[in-house]
Amino acid sequence: MADISSPSDAIMAAAASGLRAQQSRMRIIAENMANSDSVSKTAGGDPYRRQVAVFTPVMLAGGIQGVAMSSIAADTKPFPVQYQPGHPAADDKGNVKLPNVDPLMEAMDMRDAQRAYEANLNVIDTDKAMQTSLIQLLSK
Repeated sequence: MADISSPSDAIMAAAASGLRAQQSRMRIIAENMANSDSVSKTAGGDPYRRQVAVFTPVMLAGGIQGVAMSSIAADTKPFPVQYQPGHPAADDKGNVKLPNVDPLMEAMDMRDAQRAYEANLNVIDTDKAMQTSLIQLLSK
């Protein structure tokens, strides 16, 4: 890891770690949304299980604290069940387990991740603007 030599570098490093974490979170949310209708291919089997990003604080170069996605955890919420006796995934009672993915919740999570991503981008843009202003001031 590169050494952090200025406060601006520290700001960029922290914001970049947030960007990477939120990008990973959005990928997982997209996978959940894509699989929100994926049932088992075998009778009585489990369908797609919702995944959740797990974030942890990380120490960046120069003692700056950032964030990283440390793992992907399976959502333990039970699968909803629907009676569909003719379905290939139905168990012996005619019930089909559906994924534990709620598209509305995923959309809300995606919006939250997008806002966090945008906030980190704004930090980077603000830092750049401050650096530009400082250079202009010093060149006068």
